[in-house]
Amino acid sequence: MLAAANLREHWRSFLASFLAVVVGVGLIAAALLLYDSSRPRPLPRVANAPVLVVAKQAAEPTGTLRDRVPWSEHEAGDLVRELEGIDGVEAAIIDRNFYAQAFTDDEPVPDEAAAEAGHGWSSTRLAPYELTAGRAPRSDHEVVVSTALGVAVGATLPVGLADGVHTYTVSGTVPGHGFYFTDAEAARRDTGVTTIGLLVTPGSAGSEIAGRAGRIVGDNGAALTGAARGVVEPGQHTHRRFLGTQLIGAITIVALFTTILVVTATLALATAQRRREIGLLRVVGADRSQLRRLVLGEAVLLGLLGSVVGCLAGVCAAPALLGSLDRLDVTPPGARIVISAWPLLAAGAVGTGIAVLGAGVASRSAARVPPIEASRDAATERRRLGRGRGATGLGILGLGLVLAFLTAVGDADRRVALALTTSMCLIAAAALLAPVVIGPLVRLGTEAFARRSRGAGAMLVRAELLNSPRRAASIAAPVIVSVGFAVLISGLVETMRMAYPAEVTRQLAGQVLIDPGNAPGLNEAVVQANPVGRAPLPTRLFVTRPDGGDTVLDGVGSRDPRWSRPGEAVLDTTMAKLLGVQAGSTVTVRFADGRSAPLRVAEVLPPDPTRGAFVLSRETVREHDPTALTDNIFLAADQAPARLGAGARLHDAEDFALRDYHTDAALTDSLANMLTVVAVGYSGLAVANSMALAAVGRRGSLAVLRSVGGTRRQLLGVAVGETGLLVIIGSALGLLATVPPLAGVASGLGAETATRVSVQLSGAVVAGAVLGTLALATAASAVVSWRQLRPRSG
Repeated sequence: MLAAANLREHWRSFLASFLAVVVGVGLIAAALLLYDSSRPRPLPRVANAPVLVVAKQAAEPTGTLRDRVPWSEHEAGDLVRELEGIDGVEAAIIDRNFYAQAFTDDEPVPDEAAAEAGHGWSSTRLAPYELTAGRAPRSDHEVVVSTALGVAVGATLPVGLADGVHTYTVSGTVPGHGFYFTDAEAARRDTGVTTIGLLVTPGSAGSEIAGRAGRIVGDNGAALTGAARGVVEPGQHTHRRFLGTQLIGAITIVALFTTILVVTATLALATAQRRREIGLLRVVGADRSQLRRLVLGEAVLLGLLGSVVGCLAGVCAAPALLGSLDRLDVTPPGARIVISAWPLLAAGAVGTGIAVLGAGVASRSAARVPPIEASRDAATERRRLGRGRGATGLGILGLGLVLAFLTAVGDADRRVALALTTSMCLIAAAALLAPVVIGPLVRLGTEAFARRSRGAGAMLVRAELLNSPRRAASIAAPVIVSVGFAVLISGLVETMRMAYPAEVTRQLAGQVLIDPGNAPGLNEAVVQANPVGRAPLPTRLFVTRPDGGDTVLDGVGSRDPRWSRPGEAVLDTTMAKLLGVQAGSTVTVRFADGRSAPLRVAEVLPPDPTRGAFVLSRETVREHDPTALTDNIFLAADQAPARLGAGARLHDAEDFALRDYHTDAALTDSLANMLTVVAVGYSGLAVANSMALAAVGRRGSLAVLRSVGGTRRQLLGVAVGETGLLVIIGSALGLLATVPPLAGVASGLGAETATRVSVQLSGAVVAGAVLGTLALATAASAVVSWRQLRPRSG
């Protein structure tokens, strides 16, 4: 009851913390709702199969689960027979997926799903897709296509496949996307099996069938039902979801981290401004445990109220966030917001927990307030930094510096994550240690103005900040976060923008490139028609680790006679270390068709991205992976061919790679700008709230200054000057917190690309973050100070 009464009595003091919780919970709730709504859902193409049996997943060297380990044709056949023996299973159908794309006038018809658009006719039973015209394919020269292509039954249609462009007769049409060949033709095109759909008889229990199917497949796979079937989806859907999830995760991390700092700072400031009230409670007999319970009770109520409002705000904001991701093309088709309980409960729990966490810090200060504070008219902060806060700040600072070193020497795949973690540590350290750092910076920043100024404004600003370093640190904390994140995000993008063109220029200068155009890759016919140049054929290889797990590797089929010998492979030193082999050793790999074969390691060479980490002959790859496509052909400019295959295009290799990079960079810029707006907007609001709270707390001192002749204009100038100085100091600390991680990224990129890479910053982003935060902070300070200086009636 007392906590609720205090919230009603001192609501202005808690307003900044309340708004910080609302905004933080709103962002987290919207992000979690979007994450929950964008989870994989069963495709219409397999909607009629209540159970999907899928092969087990293999992990990449980084530990991330990726590709499924394929069953061979023989293994799949045995598995189908066992699955069809389950009571209630009407049919077990192998679902094949391979490259197929319509061509018109030797140009591929644009289709982002072409890489997996080819299927066997039996797969239509999994949809189900009913024929809209014609009949099923009866020969290997017939195909059923989507009605969206607008091709009449009986017409001929050029279809691009992995081995070239072939002409098929359209025997029928279906409403769904894809090309449906005879099962025999599909089996020749896609020889590895990773998915088997089960059709069940009416009235059969899908869960029981899934349980029996799971026992049959054992450790080699899983039987999926319900929403879990959504894992069977085209690769481009997975890629879009990955990009969207990365952004959602970044927004959540920024919101969580910023909310913790802001709420902790504002609650500490609100508690410090009630020292006289707390001292009075000590005078009337309140002990330290009671004061802690009082502060924590206020925090619980504050967190619950803020979380409720924040969840409502998150529900309202989620569609707008989804719309932004849709415009960036980083959501799978058909994504929509689905309101469910767990994202809101999780966001509410986080908001309440953060309020309690912040209050835990503030309650320690409240418990130490002596009774004599009740008689003080003014309070001077005797201790700039508590022992616990100082030790924590120094510990986090040390951890941040260690992580900055690891960023420079760490794995390329983890560099951005390490940089983000490093920056968060250093930002947190700067916020924790700010009470110690702000004093010298205030003296430095005000000394020149104090000498030149005729009035007492600079002296008052200097005295106010030096007298209350903790209050100043609480106001500067959101600025450190805002500018720090803005500089980090823009710096990562700009530094990588410098590194990649430098690497491309070094590798591809003087070369031309044959590109597939609107197709996902070059077919074998185009490669055979251009026998000169480097034509890497990518494939996925599966290796069993000593612990029994499976690792998936990027293999490259090469036609370079130096390392293109059947039965042999050439590894770079990193790959050889990973597999624990050396030249002359034998490594057994499972190919995309599910068959295993031993390969002799002919050579172990230094890493070379133009060669590949695991190189084998093109003939070996083509034998085991008939669906593989060549990405590009690289050759010297004087070897450019006069004629190209269907759909292929010739480019200057360096210009093409840079254009392709800039296309990706445009998406990265958009994602970074969205994240920067979130960080700056939220932190700017927090600065405004903190300034408003500080202005309310200085009501007494403003009244004293008015009584000794200070005009409203002069006092507003002091308030705005104090705010501006704190924003500048906070911006400087935020900028300094990002230098080590950005330097680590630049050093790592320089070593990786063998070029000189320096830290790059976006002046527009840095200026926008600083000026935006300054505008919000000074406006809040001026408005609240003006309200405090207005004459009061009666």
